[in-house]
This record gives sequence, structure tokens and C-alpha cells, in this order.
Amino acid sequence: MAYTHERLSISFETIGSQVLRVAHWRAEADLGKRPLLFFNGIGANLELSLMLGELLPDRDILTFDVPGVGESPAPMLPYRPWQLARMARKLVDRFGYYNLDVMGVSWGGVMAQQFAIQYRKRVKRLILAATTTGVTMVPGKMASISKMTNPRRYTDPDFMLRNFETLYGEEGGKDAQGFVAALRPPSPRGYMYQMLAFLGWTSLPFIRMLKMPTLVLAGDRDSIVPMANAHILNFSLPNSRLHVILNGGHLFLMSRSEETVSVIQDFLNEPYEVDLSDITRGVQTA
Repeated sequence: MAYTHERLSISFETIGSQVLRVAHWRAEADLGKRPLLFFNGIGANLELSLMLGELLPDRDILTFDVPGVGESPAPMLPYRPWQLARMARKLVDRFGYYNLDVMGVSWGGVMAQQFAIQYRKRVKRLILAATTTGVTMVPGKMASISKMTNPRRYTDPDFMLRNFETLYGEEGGKDAQGFVAALRPPSPRGYMYQMLAFLGWTSLPFIRMLKMPTLVLAGDRDSIVPMANAHILNFSLPNSRLHVILNGGHLFLMSRSEETVSVIQDFLNEPYEVDLSDITRGVQTA
């Protein structure tokens, strides 16, 4: 069964033995731009990324509910990052794409690094938002992490709204209410498998091999993934640029969506030949 509305279609695709709920946006016009594969954060269903399709109308976009999240059924067995990357690659193949740009936010940013190293000949540009190098990360505030592990954040909207700023470093209000309304609780097994997937994983041994132009995005008020992690990524990647969203928390992609997407759009539209390390190794802010 598929749901279609203007440019967006939502369908269920079977990849091997796993069913995935997939969102696919078609560009408003065929301008020859590469498609964008998007990896969402931990426990985040694809509804939380629907604004990407509205704010990036000039290219195809593909994202999906990770197994056990949203409406993708939980797998019977745990998985490792390379397995999920292979699943995503098979999904990309099914939609007829080869060369593409890849973006990930938070947990999805770690997944984007795994995909980029496995299929680096196909990934032309990489965007890493509010993310880390894996287990080698600089941890966030304990108050945020403790509430993040509390299952009430998925089942109790009042709990989420009361603790929104502590959790994400963002002020409450309209953005918080929109986030809570779009959130769907993952299955306990799916959430646990997602947490376990990157146990012991770090990108540091291979990160220098990610030579494609890379945009690192960070919010200076992120209480889950502190700014130090963005600096580590920017220092370690051979061809990267760091852009800081001022007053942005962990959810700056939603709370500062227009300015963030403007930065993303400019980056994706740059000539491929641009070497970001020749432009700047410093910090840009918005």
C-alpha cells in the first residue's frame, strides 16, 4: 500500500526479510540534481523529517523508518551498522539512483558516515548534523541523557513538553508542540536494537577516507551532542566545513529549519570540484 500526496509518496518496501516504511519526494522539476538520502535520529519516525521535502523542492529525497521505528516492523535479530547501510543501498537501487548525496542527523549522522565509507564511490556530498564519531564522542549533559533514556518521552506528551529544553537545549513552544505531535513511539525491541547497533563503533579509524565534500552542522546550545563533537568531525574529515547554528539546540533542523536548509541548499549546489578545506577550516555561524 502506498500513500501519495503531490510530490511525496509513502510506501512499504521489502528489502530481504525486512519491511521498511519509505518516504520518497520527487523534485518539482528535473534539474539534474543528485537525490538526497536522509538518515533520521534514534527513535525518530519519518514524519519528523517531512519538512525536508518542502524546503528542498529541487531534488529527489529518500528516507525511511529504521526497523522497529515508526511503522517499520522490528527485526527478529539485532543488526550492525554495515547491515543497515547495505539495506539502505538496496533501497536506493530500487528507486533507480546511483550517485547521491547523503545526510544524517544525530544517530542518523553516524549511520551516514557508515554508508559513506561503504559506498564512498557513490556518495558525492555528505552532511552531518548534530552528530558524533561514535563511542569516541564527547558526552552531553547528564540531565539530558537521563531524560533521553526515559521511555515516557515517547508516551507522555506532557513529560516531553515539560522537559523539552532540558532534553534538547531548545525552548518549548510551537516547535516543541509540533515535534511532540509528530513523534511516534518506537517498539521497545526496535529502540533497543537501534541503541545497540553502534555499540563499540567509531568512525575515527576510517574517517580520513571520507574525501567527499562534507558539511558539519551543529547547534551551540545542543545539550545531547556538545559542540566539541562537531569540532572533532571537522578536524578529522579531510574536506569539510563546520557551520554553527546560533542558539540552536539538538533539534535545530526543525526549530531553525529555514536557515539550516538554506545552508544545506547552498552546500549541495556548490560545484563538486570545490575543496572545502581550501575555503576554510574555521567556523561559520548563522
